[in-house]
Amino acid sequence: MTELRVHQGDITALEVDVIVNAAAPGLGGGTGVSRAIHDAAGPDLFAAATALDPVGRGDAGITPGFALKARWVVHAVGPVYVTGKMGEDKVLARCYRRALELCVEKGGRSIALPAISTGAYRFPKALAAQVAVATVRAFVADHPDALDQVLFVATGGDNIQALTAALTA
Repeated sequence: MTELRVHQGDITALEVDVIVNAAAPGLGGGTGVSRAIHDAAGPDLFAAATALDPVGRGDAGITPGFALKARWVVHAVGPVYVTGKMGEDKVLARCYRRALELCVEKGGRSIALPAISTGAYRFPKALAAQVAVATVRAFVADHPDALDQVLFVATGGDNIQALTAALTA
């Protein structure tokens, strides 16, 4: 059975098979989680990630983790939240689903997921958490033996509260 839980802390320090980078198109260093991951992994991550380009919104690519404890980094490009009526939730769900697929394809058994699109892309935290948790639950139901652990990771209180509420709902 797959363990799903919320973890407050630094995603770059986690000992999991895969961490997910909330990436911008182009997959460079960006800001927030992306910058932290690139800084911790070292310059080889930038070269590997930009070699994957183009990765569109709602999609993802995977690279080695380089200097990270995680073996792999999935670079998921989330949607910019505009009105909520432009399919942003479906694009966000595709990001999470693709990240999980890539993890499993590489033989990963554990994955750490950030709150994709809730920073600079302005996705409402509670809605993003609901989409993330629902997408992971659906994936786990369809692939019950694929993953041992899924961590929903954030550093800030609002994202932690939203993820905890979505996971316990």
